[in-house]
Amino acid sequence: MNQNRVVITGMSINTPLGDNLGTFYENLIAGRSGITEWKFFKHNGVLSKIGGDLSDYDFTAKTNELKTKLPPDMFDRFRKLVKKAPFSTKFSLICAADAWLDANLDEDDNPTLRAVLVGGHNLNDKYLMDNHSTFMEEPDYIDGLMALLSLDTDQAASVSEVLGWMGPAYTLGGACASGNIAMRNAMDEIRHHDCEMAMVVGPVLQFSEMGVHSMALMGAISFSKFNDQPAVASRPFDKEREGFVPSHGAGAIVLENLEHALKRNADIYAEVLEVVATAEACHLPNPSMEGQARTISSLLQKSNVKPEEIDFVSGHSTSTPLGDISELKALKKVFGDHAKNLKINAPKSMLGHTCWSAPLVETVATVLQMRHNKLHPSINIDNLDPEVDLDICANKAIEHEVNFALKNSFGFGGISCCSLLKRFDVNSA
Repeated sequence: MNQNRVVITGMSINTPLGDNLGTFYENLIAGRSGITEWKFFKHNGVLSKIGGDLSDYDFTAKTNELKTKLPPDMFDRFRKLVKKAPFSTKFSLICAADAWLDANLDEDDNPTLRAVLVGGHNLNDKYLMDNHSTFMEEPDYIDGLMALLSLDTDQAASVSEVLGWMGPAYTLGGACASGNIAMRNAMDEIRHHDCEMAMVVGPVLQFSEMGVHSMALMGAISFSKFNDQPAVASRPFDKEREGFVPSHGAGAIVLENLEHALKRNADIYAEVLEVVATAEACHLPNPSMEGQARTISSLLQKSNVKPEEIDFVSGHSTSTPLGDISELKALKKVFGDHAKNLKINAPKSMLGHTCWSAPLVETVATVLQMRHNKLHPSINIDNLDPEVDLDICANKAIEHEVNFALKNSFGFGGISCCSLLKRFDVNSA
C-alpha cells in the first residue's frame, strides 16, 4: 500500500544564487558564492557587514512573470496579497506559487485535503524595527496592517489564501531546524490526518541591523576576518572559519501521498522516508555530538535503512569552529568505518546560513544533486582543518550517484531535526 509513503512532487527556490531551480543548481555546481555586503544597512556600528542579501530583489518583475503562468483567479489573489505583504511573506508567496507550478497542480482537486506548513518564527525583525522607528517619530504613520502582517501565522494564512487550500495551515518554529520540523509535521498530516498533499514553505528570515549585531556580539557569526572579503567568509571545515554568515533565502516543497501522486502522473523528485526531531534539554547554542548522533541513529532506525546504505550527507556545516567538527564526529559515531565512504558537502559555504529556511533550501539542493548525479563542492577550503578526515567535497564538484541522502539540521537550543531522502524508483511503487 502507498498511503503511508510520501514523495516530493514540486520544489521552488529563491536565494542569492538564483530564484529558479536551474540557475540555483548551476551556481551550486560552479561553486559560486552568494555572499556580499549587506545593502540595507544604515548604521555603521554593526560589527558584521556581510551576508546573502535579497533586499533589492525585483518583486515587480517576478509578479509580472507569474501573471503569465498562474490561473487568473489565483494570480489575482497573489497580486493583492503580495502588494502589501512584508518582505518575508512576499518570498513565501512567491515560493509557494513557484512550487505549485512545478508540481503541475490545478485548482480542481479537493482543497480541504491540502495542508500549508511554514517552518520559521520571529520572521519579521526588520519590518518590526522599521515600524518602531516610524512610531517614535509619528505613531499614525506605521503600517496600518502591522498588527496582522507582523504575525508569523499570517504567512501560512496568506499562502493558504493564494492557493485556495482549506486543510490545516500553521507555522512551526525550531530555530535552524525549522524547515525540517515543518516537513516532519507535513508528513504526519499526510500519513495520519488524511491530507493528500502539503505545501511546506521555508521563509526568508528578515534580519535587522540590531539582530545581526547581536549575533556578532554573541560570537556566532563571521565579523572580524572577512568583512572586506565576503565571498570567502563562509568556509565550513577550513581552519580559518570563524562563524556562520547569515543569509536571506527561501524555498518550498510539495509533499504528496504516493498513491495520489501516481494517480495524477506527477513527476516525482524523491521519496521522503522519515524525518526525526530531538532536543538536548539545553537552551544554549552549544553543538552536541552525542545528541546529533542520537538523532541520526534514530532516523536510520525508523527508516529501516542500514548505515552502509547512505551514500551522501548534505551537512548542516555552518562554518563555526565547534559545530563543523561536532557534526563530523557524530557521523563517525553513527557510521563507523562507513563514514570514510560518505560524500559530505556544505551548501552554506556558498549560500551562507539561511537560518530557519536552511533545511528546505538545502533539501531542494540535495534533491537536485540526486537527480543529476553530481554533487556541488564545499568552497573556500584553503587550509583544511586537521581534524577533518572525511570526504567533504573540497573545492570541486563530484560525479556521484545518490540513492540515499541524509539532510542534517541542528538548531540553536539543541533542537535537531534530520531527514532521509531516497531516490524514487517507479518499480517500487
